[in-house]
Amino acid sequence: MEIIWQDLVKLFTDLAVTVRIPTSFLVIEFIGTFAFALSGIRLASAKQFDIFGAWIVGMATAIGGGTLRDIMLDIHPFWMENSIYFIWCAIAVVFVHIFSKHLVRRENTWFIFDTIGLALFNVVGIEKTLQMGFPMWVAITMGSMTGAAGGVIRDVLINEVPLIFRKEIYALACVAGGIVYAIIYSCGLNEAVNALISSIVVISVRCLAVKFHWHLPIVKGR
Repeated sequence: MEIIWQDLVKLFTDLAVTVRIPTSFLVIEFIGTFAFALSGIRLASAKQFDIFGAWIVGMATAIGGGTLRDIMLDIHPFWMENSIYFIWCAIAVVFVHIFSKHLVRRENTWFIFDTIGLALFNVVGIEKTLQMGFPMWVAITMGSMTGAAGGVIRDVLINEVPLIFRKEIYALACVAGGIVYAIIYSCGLNEAVNALISSIVVISVRCLAVKFHWHLPIVKGR
């Protein structure tokens, strides 16, 4: 058992080095991948997509933002380094298929998964950008892209207006979390604690914005 645990730790450590993020953030990325994949698959199921189509939407949601981030950082997209992300999204498809009745019955399930994925991918994007040596303002931008872009791709694939273009506070929640991350980072706190607090801020802003109908002014045409 100890040998298996050591091999698992080594696997995680090696993968973290490969994708250029701390090991603790790799765990966050896996959770975020699963949550975002679930949100995409859940919405795809509502559109009556087949299993393969749902997997494609889940994959696009889970890796879309990180792919754009890595391309802009001039490195190989993270999912090209290991097939685990494909497998993880396939597990999400099976999960939705098995528990479809419970997930469909609860209309807010996609919102919960989407918000969790948004928050976790935001901090992963910020930390990875900092690890690459970029300044904090770039990191906040890349974090917001990592969190929000996957949702944009998902909504386009299922023929919906992307959330980021609607009245709801979406990408701005990532910006708020990024600002908090920058403040705590400057204080020299542990990176895992920083990620936790920043994620809580993103989730809180997103939930409060939906509950109290916070939104930016609408650009009105004639």
